[in-house]
Amino acid sequence: MNKSFIVDSTCNNMRLDRWIRNKLGKIPQSFIEKNLRSGKIKLNKKKVKSSFKIKTNDKIDVYNFNFKDKIYQKKILFNPTNEIVKANEDLIIDNNEDFIVLNKSAGIAVQGGTKSKKNLIDIFNKSEIFNGTKPYSVHRLDKETSGVFIIAKNRQTAQLLTSLFRLRKVHKTYLAICDGELEKNSGEWVDELIRYDNGKKIIEKAKTIFKVIDKNSNSSLVEMHPITGRKHQLRKQLFNIGHSIYGDKKYRSHFSNKRVNKDLMLHSYQIKFMINNKKYTYKALLPDYFKKLLKIKRLNFLN
Repeated sequence: MNKSFIVDSTCNNMRLDRWIRNKLGKIPQSFIEKNLRSGKIKLNKKKVKSSFKIKTNDKIDVYNFNFKDKIYQKKILFNPTNEIVKANEDLIIDNNEDFIVLNKSAGIAVQGGTKSKKNLIDIFNKSEIFNGTKPYSVHRLDKETSGVFIIAKNRQTAQLLTSLFRLRKVHKTYLAICDGELEKNSGEWVDELIRYDNGKKIIEKAKTIFKVIDKNSNSSLVEMHPITGRKHQLRKQLFNIGHSIYGDKKYRSHFSNKRVNKDLMLHSYQIKFMINNKKYTYKALLPDYFKKLLKIKRLNFLN
């Protein structure tokens, strides 16, 4: 495989190894490093390290890059029906010339990949709302998490919003129903969270400000404002203090949590940001299953 790529604005300041995975597939870090060292992957005709931050309009050349089936996993394509497109259009909170905001359903990925087929980007790619343009994802939201999500309509807005998220100028509020009674009613969690990237251990600092809205001896309703944006940050932090989110099959405190609810009780409730001195605030209504568990657990929440 000999191919050349030009970096678009949505990937500005992205690590080269991350770009390679996004563009070429799920490839082990060791395989990327080996091909960078050998010169089979070059940036602007030069050898660079995997951690190098690429810029808009950089040229990436890939020479004799042979993928093995077990190494390269091709993205699963999704072709949504008109009914699926319409159902997701009905979830839109705001639709302006630069972006849309919707109340994402749980169980749907933001982007397609090697594991996820049904995803928002492929769905809105078929929507008439994006006629003449294409949808751009500007931030993350776990497949299992519901709530406020933004999709840009053009590259310029995508780059701007991505930058706001990266610079922590977007203020996010999440709600979670978790197991047990939290001791503190408010405060902050500061943790060093561990994740693995192709076998490599990575430790990242995570910070979240929290407030308990209601609680009893059985359960707690918690409002959370993540300052950092680590993968599964809120789920990991609640697990670390022994109060897993109901429905979380990956991070759970004990076996009783597994049987409480099949849906993850984590909801992206509100997003606030500013563009050109104009304030934007969006709230997403709670899903029915979330409200049902609040009632069962006798927890109160006033919208």
